[in-house]
Amino acid sequence: MEWETVSYVFSSELRLRTLVELSKSKYTPKQLSLSLKQPISHASKALKELRDKGLVECLTPDRKKARLYSITRSGNQVLEEINKLTHRERK
Repeated sequence: MEWETVSYVFSSELRLRTLVELSKSKYTPKQLSLSLKQPISHASKALKELRDKGLVECLTPDRKKARLYSITRSGNQVLEEINKLTHRERK
């Protein structure tokens, strides 16, 4: 596990919430912004940051609008580690 990546996601509520949402379903940036109640520019930035780390992937990279994003295996692993950390904190 890449702990720097876990810490990177954990340090931003928006990046963390974005990963959590993408673990439930596939989203376009617009759908994600509505779900997270954030401006689309913030959702797009979080997606770019997570994509750059290999935690999410664009399933429709050739489209200009309504690109569809999904969490990657690495993204799910990071989310599992964060869940373990936050579970420990609640005890």
